[in-house]
Amino acid sequence: MTRVLVLNGPNLGRLGVREPEIYGSASMADLRDAAARWGSRLGLDVEVRQTDDESEIVGWLHEAVDARAHVVLNPAAFTHYSYAVRDAAAQVTASGLLLVEVHLSNPAAREAFRSHSVVGAVATGTVAGFGFDSYRLALEAVAARLGDDSP
Repeated sequence: MTRVLVLNGPNLGRLGVREPEIYGSASMADLRDAAARWGSRLGLDVEVRQTDDESEIVGWLHEAVDARAHVVLNPAAFTHYSYAVRDAAAQVTASGLLLVEVHLSNPAAREAFRSHSVVGAVATGTVAGFGFDSYRLALEAVAARLGDDSP
């Protein structure tokens, strides 16, 4: 079964209580359950992780390269300024693995500083603005791309 790491950055451990009008009322535990269900249906072995620590995300991205695991990444606030996360994400895609950037909200429709992603330029693709469905759509994109032999 194809392994996919679903990595989440700062403050996402507060899902369900942090600004539910923007991020929804479901928790990180709910995301873990949903992602496991979606992954199972798609033939993917999905592991969801969350950290507020930039260096831990970098380490997980390195782990993905070494373990040949595809990545769904919600870099959260690191999206906008972390060149360390960007460079580690670039290693994922440079190694031939898929990396889908996800966001619960639509960053382009929010504060101006959120409209720029340093990660987006090195990601395989980006899904944003669909709440938890952003993760489902990202996993579906990974499964579809793995099943597609076209360039």
